[in-house]
Amino acid sequence: MISLLVAVDKNRLIGKENELPWHLPEDLKYFKRVTMGKTIVMGRKTFESIGRPLPGRDNVVLTTRKGYQPEGVFVYHSINEIVNKMKDQNDEVFFIGGAEIFNQVLQFADKLYITKIDESFEGDIYFPSFNEDEWRLVTSEKGLKNEKNPYDYYFQLYERI
Repeated sequence: MISLLVAVDKNRLIGKENELPWHLPEDLKYFKRVTMGKTIVMGRKTFESIGRPLPGRDNVVLTTRKGYQPEGVFVYHSINEIVNKMKDQNDEVFFIGGAEIFNQVLQFADKLYITKIDESFEGDIYFPSFNEDEWRLVTSEKGLKNEKNPYDYYFQLYERI
């Protein structure tokens, strides 16, 4: 099963110069809780912005760079190769970015885990638009801003209809 996991602002912004434009600790905890023990797939730029494999998960990096083999990750060079391998697995596989990966994989996704941040930010990287008629909102959990989390946000789960 293929799932996308992303945090977006009001305008579907997901990044600024390969960094998150916000700091939302509850979203980081949510990300860890949802992905722990699973396979996560990311593009090379996303992996390099994180700087290391994330512990407790199988880390897969997609890149067109031949010979790219950082320690502690599996490397694939084709989106079709990874989608074909992951599509029929019983386990949920999480594609976690960046924008190029989301653009290519959205058509194959079974679920979307979207943290919607109730704020607008400056940035240059966006999550692709998608036809909401093809998706059913399964859960939406509101989180309120507090001293550690400076924005209201929603953890939303969509399943393809």
